[in-house]
Amino acid sequence: MFALSSVHPILLPHPLNPNPSPRRIRRTRTRTRRRTLTPTSSREAERGVEFETGDSFFRRESAVGRDLGVLSASLLRRCCGGGGGGLRVLDAMCGCGVRALRYLAQGGADFVWANDAFEGSRPLVLANLAREPRFSTLGERRWVVTHFGANRVLADCYLRREFFDLVDVDSFGSDSSFLRSGIAAVKIGGLLYVTSTCGRSSGGHRPRCSLASYGAYVRPVPYSNEIGLRMLLGGALREAAAVGFQITPLFSYYSYHAPVFRVMLQVSRGKDHDFSHYGFISYCKLCGHSQTYSWDELGQISCPCRNGEVSSSVVVSGPLWTGPLHDAAYLSDMLRLATEWGWAYTDGKGNGVDLEKLLNLMIEESDPLLPSGYIKLDEIASRARINSPPLATLINSLRRLCNIIEAYMMPRDCTQEGYAACRSHIAPNAVKTNCPMASCLELAHAIRHQR
Repeated sequence: MFALSSVHPILLPHPLNPNPSPRRIRRTRTRTRRRTLTPTSSREAERGVEFETGDSFFRRESAVGRDLGVLSASLLRRCCGGGGGGLRVLDAMCGCGVRALRYLAQGGADFVWANDAFEGSRPLVLANLAREPRFSTLGERRWVVTHFGANRVLADCYLRREFFDLVDVDSFGSDSSFLRSGIAAVKIGGLLYVTSTCGRSSGGHRPRCSLASYGAYVRPVPYSNEIGLRMLLGGALREAAAVGFQITPLFSYYSYHAPVFRVMLQVSRGKDHDFSHYGFISYCKLCGHSQTYSWDELGQISCPCRNGEVSSSVVVSGPLWTGPLHDAAYLSDMLRLATEWGWAYTDGKGNGVDLEKLLNLMIEESDPLLPSGYIKLDEIASRARINSPPLATLINSLRRLCNIIEAYMMPRDCTQEGYAACRSHIAPNAVKTNCPMASCLELAHAIRHQR
């Protein structure tokens, strides 16, 4: 069942060279073999599930990303039951097997395929998955472990028409070659959970690398970590469109360690592609103003501080995903499930992340009125030459801007209710708002006068 066939080259962006150089052959023959990973006393536990990490690469900080994946799997199981074959999950880069184990034990998966390219991890993965029965009461296999390249497994699933309800690809660096093959391996309406950990690309320090991997030329901006999520989303949208699919972001999660950018995508069929949320983001180094541009507006990129003139102070990144990072209704369902399971809060000892706080922040970020990026309080303080205003005060003032004290001249281009504004789950000391930077600076001065 799991003997892989030859794979169509269009699904593998980096095919093997049929005529490698002799030098490369000699290097391959003398390469030191990695030792086999075996279960040790390095026992860990997440949400009541125990497992061994051995000497494998494992980060406790990634537990939140695993929590979000398990919640999504369970919601999918409750929503559609995974079709006739139950909920089927493919963990293409399983590491020590903790994600595959949690999909089985907590996510309600009926079958999990745990794959990792390193064959030396087999004893460790088998020991962890052995905590769950290998066969159901009906004699059907519940999990299997293989050791092939992730792209080969994903492409082979597509060729065999063996599709999965959820495909999890927890990759490292800026390797985006799995995006197209991952999309091809997902059932219509299923979920694709993908990762990027290349902070230098998202920070604009390797624009040619981001262009090669995700089709986006990224420049340095103060909100580079959000750009990392939008870069990954834009790359996934591009790959999906190339093979006749559409993607919808359900949530986009940033974690500071590494850093890690994780996005959950719903894959649907459709060739009538909507690129209204696939465009360019500009940032003016002179005044701090950011703006989103569509493809039709490429010849109009400028900054209000330059009166529409071309300026070298404006840097442009793209194309990127410019729409909402999350689906508010989906996150609300995740929050209800987390509360039902008792996962919404930390244990009071400082362990883990408060999922209720995180998901509520993401729900606020889902406001379609909010543009790309965020504004750090330090940048406001630096440009306004004042002390940083309290974040809660600034957000409340932005939301009721037209009711702020009239003794101080305020901008008049807002509605009666003010601007859209909220905190960012990416940067704790930043605000997401559709208020222009110049108006934010005026408001910061007004808050200072009120105090």
